Amino acid sequence: MKVADYAALADFRHALRQFLAFSEGRAGEHGLTAQQHQALLAIRGAGGAVTVGYVAERLILKPHSATGLVNRLAAQGLVARQASQVDRRVALLTLTEKAEDLLAELSATHREEIGRLRPLLIDLLDKLT
Repeated sequence: MKVADYAALADFRHALRQFLAFSEGRAGEHGLTAQQHQALLAIRGAGGAVTVGYVAERLILKPHSATGLVNRLAAQGLVARQASQVDRRVALLTLTEKAEDLLAELSATHREEIGRLRPLLIDLLDKLT
């Protein structure tokens, strides 16, 4: 690898960290941790009710960590649990209206930031390939 390859990789990782810092800041402004925001996004992105196991998989967490995360979201009134019709032992997670509204606002600002970063990211990706 050439020095330019290392520089491009470093620049790419820096751009990702900038976006993550932006995301963490916006989530924090709404009383969420970055992980809570990501969990809400994973649940909403699934398009329907999901399990704690799904959240664990999407966030790369151990099941007990995902359970704690979901418990905190439920305590904030952001996630609702209901027993599965197929297996009453399984709890299905859905977002509350409060969470839907919050996530819509956060997602709009994130899409704007991604739009702003898009030319830079495309340039960096081109340098890396």
